Amino acid sequence: MPGSGKSTIVSTLKAMGLESLNLGDGVRAEAKRRNIELSGDNLGKLMLELRDKNGPGAIAALLTEQIKNSSSKVIIVDGVRSIAEIEVLKTVGAVKLLSIEASADTRYKFLSARRRSDDPKTREKFEERDKRELGVGIGKSIAIADETISNNNLTLNELTECAYKIIEKWINS
Repeated sequence: MPGSGKSTIVSTLKAMGLESLNLGDGVRAEAKRRNIELSGDNLGKLMLELRDKNGPGAIAALLTEQIKNSSSKVIIVDGVRSIAEIEVLKTVGAVKLLSIEASADTRYKFLSARRRSDDPKTREKFEERDKRELGVGIGKSIAIADETISNNNLTLNELTECAYKIIEKWINS
């Protein structure tokens, strides 16, 4: 779910040399191309429009060429929300899912501190965003994750170390 710590982990892993892509960045790039303001409401509407028009895997499809053109052995893909997106990603490589979970209070606190343009400004907007995310199937993706980390009381170092150990295990298996 948004605000659980996924992007924080990805930033740290990227600094360690792993390549990463973000599904939300694909939506933000499409919004910029269309000159749409990068607000949470606008990006949410665009995400739903792209899915309605191009199918439930449409957001992942925005990144498939970048994945195909990459020379990296491992690419961290941040922001997967649906089984359909997972299926699209499987067409261009092996897929392992790491779910980062945190309570609603923890996630709201993280998002409030992050202050990205599309982050919810109120608890009501936060709950609307959660509802939208659940509506596109994020709960099903979380349920089939290969591994899960609970990020309610972890330090940044503990969180990223845990994620790195899991990913390292996957790479070496």
